[in-house]
Amino acid sequence: MPIKTDAIGKEWPATTYQVGREKIKEYARALGIENPVHFEVEAARAAGFRDLVAPPMFAVVYSGPALAPAIFDPEVGINIATMVHGGQVFEWEEPACSGDEITTTAKCTEIYEKDGKGFYVFESVSDNQDGDRVVRAVWTNIVRGI
Repeated sequence: MPIKTDAIGKEWPATTYQVGREKIKEYARALGIENPVHFEVEAARAAGFRDLVAPPMFAVVYSGPALAPAIFDPEVGINIATMVHGGQVFEWEEPACSGDEITTTAKCTEIYEKDGKGFYVFESVSDNQDGDRVVRAVWTNIVRGI
């Protein structure tokens, strides 16, 4: 059965995430990060940040809610039971800091078949409350047994 490609170019509604100090601290602790810029406002400001700064991969926290509807959209047609994470690429710009309100949009950029597997590629773009780009990400999911 051929994979559906009708969703290429489809965009989903934006989501907004309010970055909080405690979430930054929890995330850094979970990863074993000890840098004080993630825990102490004074250290973060001395390093040139507006407030506590989120570790770069915190991008998953504020991007995930925008990507979930795309991945589960029946029009995309991903079989979640056979899906594996294929890869991701991030282009970071403005750091995410406590107090930021980050809005993320997601769209499907590619769907193709290769070696009996379906490849589903999504792009997310996250901007802060000032309109500054925080991160652009490309997420690739692979579905086995197409």
